Amino acid sequence: MRRAAAAFARPQPWRSVGQLFTAFGPFLVGCAVMYLLMPRCSWLALALAVPTGALLLRVFVIQHDCGHGSFFSSRRANRIVGWLCSLCTFTPYRNWARQHAQHHARWNDLDRRQGGADIYSACLTVREYRALPRRRRLIYRLARHPAIAHLLLPPFIFLLLYRVPFDTPRAWAAERRSVHFTNAALVSLFAGLVLLLGWQPVLLVHLPVMIVASILGVWLFALQHRFETARWATGDDWRFVEASLAGSSWLRLPRSLHWLTGNIGYHHIHHLDPRVPNYRLRSAHDAVGALNAVPPLSVRGGLAAIVLTLWDEERGRLVRFRDAGDSGTGQSTGGCGAIRDAVVAKAAGLSAAGPSTSRRDLHVSVPPLRLA
Repeated sequence: MRRAAAAFARPQPWRSVGQLFTAFGPFLVGCAVMYLLMPRCSWLALALAVPTGALLLRVFVIQHDCGHGSFFSSRRANRIVGWLCSLCTFTPYRNWARQHAQHHARWNDLDRRQGGADIYSACLTVREYRALPRRRRLIYRLARHPAIAHLLLPPFIFLLLYRVPFDTPRAWAAERRSVHFTNAALVSLFAGLVLLLGWQPVLLVHLPVMIVASILGVWLFALQHRFETARWATGDDWRFVEASLAGSSWLRLPRSLHWLTGNIGYHHIHHLDPRVPNYRLRSAHDAVGALNAVPPLSVRGGLAAIVLTLWDEERGRLVRFRDAGDSGTGQSTGGCGAIRDAVVAKAAGLSAAGPSTSRRDLHVSVPPLRLA
């Protein structure tokens, strides 16, 4: 299967150049139309932030491919185009590319998870979550509430957090410099726009566009490894091909939306071989699918996946907080937590249907969940 995907791991220069025009062109036209409409009909201009922000996803995917060295054969061309994309996406090219390469080194491995900065492609196990003190459980749960993780945090990450090398090792000198260099270029670019057009139109065009693009982009990123049938494994059981095909999603979209999102929905193929440029992912998917069919993830399933935040070792799947028997206050609310409480109550000689009693009051130790 890796050989089948590798057959498409070569960029086609004419398609790459063509995609530059079909990505930057519509996005820049959208921004220009918003500027033209702003003094005449501001509400219509703001409404156009939705399609314009969606078009920015396509620019980000090009930056993403440049980071993998898959958009052009030339390393220099990838760096130049990737940096130009970063002026639209507000994402430091070199720093993000190296951080992202770490993700591709090992993903969905419960023994090798990235640090706490990544709340979208990593998660705790149910056992680990239950072992946290109540306050840390609350913080963990609050940060992953859909309204916070998928509405408030995405703009904060792209507009503010990426302005500093917040989780970049000090030894990565070039990557840290890329953050500051990108910031300086953005200041120069937008200072020029403000001098030319005024601060208010610039703010009312680019802020809503970035808000829309960041929310859509983070949702697409989050469901790439956290969805109902996603496979996670411990180090000894982790296998590259299985982690690619069963641990990464195939988001089935209408063809127009695959175009809009740069085919990033074929994420299982992207992990199978990151050198495949986005415009060849569909063909690679068809070739690999002939050898091993991968179940698709629907848009509805992708929307439902945002609440899957814990890996249940016993059931071997991702679950919601309430499925883990926690209501956010340390008390059981149902699912396997309710069953465990019933067992505890019975062991203490109480009726499971009787008055609610906490585990601490019963003084009965409950063994932790076993790792699968």
